[in-house]
Amino acid sequence: MSKQRKPRQSKDSLNIFGPAVLLVLLGFILAYQFVKPAPPDHIRLASGQPDGAYYLFGQQYRKRLLEEKIHLEVLTSAGSIDNIGRLTRCEVDAALVQGGTTGDTPGEASLLSLGSLYFEPIWVFYRKELSVSHLTDLQGKRTAIGAEGSGTRSLALRLLAQNDINPSNSPLLESSGRSAADALLEGKIDSAFFVASPMSPVVRALLDAEHIQLMSFERAEAYTRTHRFLSSVTLPEGVINLKRNLPDRPTTLLAASANLVVRDDLHPALMDLLLQAAQGVHERGGWFEESGQFPAPEYLVYPLSSAAERFYKYGPPLLQRYLPFWAATLVDRLKVMLLPFLALMIPLFKIMPPIYRWRMRSRIYRWYREVLAIDHQLFKPDAYLAQARSALDQIEYDVSHIEIPLSYAEELYDLRLHISLIQQKLERRARQP
Repeated sequence: MSKQRKPRQSKDSLNIFGPAVLLVLLGFILAYQFVKPAPPDHIRLASGQPDGAYYLFGQQYRKRLLEEKIHLEVLTSAGSIDNIGRLTRCEVDAALVQGGTTGDTPGEASLLSLGSLYFEPIWVFYRKELSVSHLTDLQGKRTAIGAEGSGTRSLALRLLAQNDINPSNSPLLESSGRSAADALLEGKIDSAFFVASPMSPVVRALLDAEHIQLMSFERAEAYTRTHRFLSSVTLPEGVINLKRNLPDRPTTLLAASANLVVRDDLHPALMDLLLQAAQGVHERGGWFEESGQFPAPEYLVYPLSSAAERFYKYGPPLLQRYLPFWAATLVDRLKVMLLPFLALMIPLFKIMPPIYRWRMRSRIYRWYREVLAIDHQLFKPDAYLAQARSALDQIEYDVSHIEIPLSYAEELYDLRLHISLIQQKLERRARQP
């Protein structure tokens, strides 16, 4: 008997709960259309020359992103101008860009900054036997100003032009990085410009060379007033080599700031991840930066992205603080799926149990109308008694075949007791003269 009734009960549950489940399912399908695409697992970063600080920092970012299963491809380049061009041509997703440089291309409107990373001093090295105290003293000297497409060249030309130095009165050479440093060390050139972190191997090599001198910008304040993207920083006495006391006096330098720049179509989750990597690399500070000073929403080349703005205000996204990157982004993407859950599933499943109870009880209570009608017929003439007995027997038969869950058995047996009570009244009525 129970095996025969179970399919009927399952069918009843399906009839009641099925439409609700279907409606919720359709809600989830509709909401899924608004789920954001997953972030790519491969991004490209334009850095700089292989012997430069940009490339070294790019490799450190790559290691940190690899921990989150994101592959960062670090590409070498001629420098900041080249990096900006690659960004606008969609050849890379992110790039390290020197402050104060622009590519003068229409596509720059689509570029955003994630913040500045550290100060990049302008290092002007010259042969020690020369007398150089200001940039004006470089007139007529063989000076390496950086390769075409580099931020160093762009900035060097601007500063030299302010001092009336140009290719017509001085040999300005398009050489940079290791080649420029080697030429200076070998005496093939007189001076060279570098815009780099003090962690750059090229800068370290020149700072350590006994016959090479670093120029101090005695008029640094004048330059910072005319070029707002520049800052004045001080290289402390002896910081390079305490034993040799290098430098032998505090040296004033001009500094731009390195920016982490991205295209505006980069996935916001990857912007957050890049910022976390940059924070891990740069937050300790250095010779010119205080601990925790960088990354910062200052000294920007391009407008700050909204993702970066949230990062600086509130820190990393809450989910990324406690979950792996892939899990955090998955939950963040699927949060829109809560809408059908809150708007449909909860209300529906609150009203479904009462509907189910009403449906089950209606199978029992609907017979009371007929039982009550027969009860009223007991006081009519005898001609109605046989008809009432027949109707009551049919009701008893039908009620005995009602299929309901066990939780409603008490109410079913109450009905059968009431039917039995009316049958007894019929018997007593029939025995009356």
